[in-house]
Amino acid sequence: MAITAVFPGTFDPIHFGHIDIAHRGALIFDKLIVAVYDRPLKSLLFSPEERLALTRNALNGHSNIEVVGYSGLTVDFCRKVNVKVVLRGLRVFSDFEHEFRMALANNRLAPEVDVVALVTREQHTFLSSTTVREIAALGGDVSSMVPPIVEAALQRRFKELGEGQTVVPMTALRD
Repeated sequence: MAITAVFPGTFDPIHFGHIDIAHRGALIFDKLIVAVYDRPLKSLLFSPEERLALTRNALNGHSNIEVVGYSGLTVDFCRKVNVKVVLRGLRVFSDFEHEFRMALANNRLAPEVDVVALVTREQHTFLSSTTVREIAALGGDVSSMVPPIVEAALQRRFKELGEGQTVVPMTALRD
């Protein structure tokens, strides 16, 4: 029996931590559906179409990885594509607490869907899309964090937005 998992996220933008979890998930599961969420409750830098294109490009070359967009509840998407496993990545302790609460909520909504979490590799523990966006917004080098096509897309977007952009809330990296 072939086992398929869904790896959901906003991927705004996709970075090497996401890519590592996807590659490792593709080794564990017969098929991995990387599901790009279209309407999260946070401000986005890239449109759903742009995030899909960047994610597809970053994961190109894996015959058992499919990148698709979705909206609504993740468990509803899992039911729609007949998948019983959600793959998530864990970086730090706070991720565990968040993922634990989400897994419990999802289990309440869809007891037939289980969550499998992979611990990130040490070199990716600091990586988040928010960190990548903020460094890129401030003109920093993100080449060790994202594929070249994502780096170029970030540079283009911040050039379009100009100096006064407010899409990325600046935190401690500017201080």
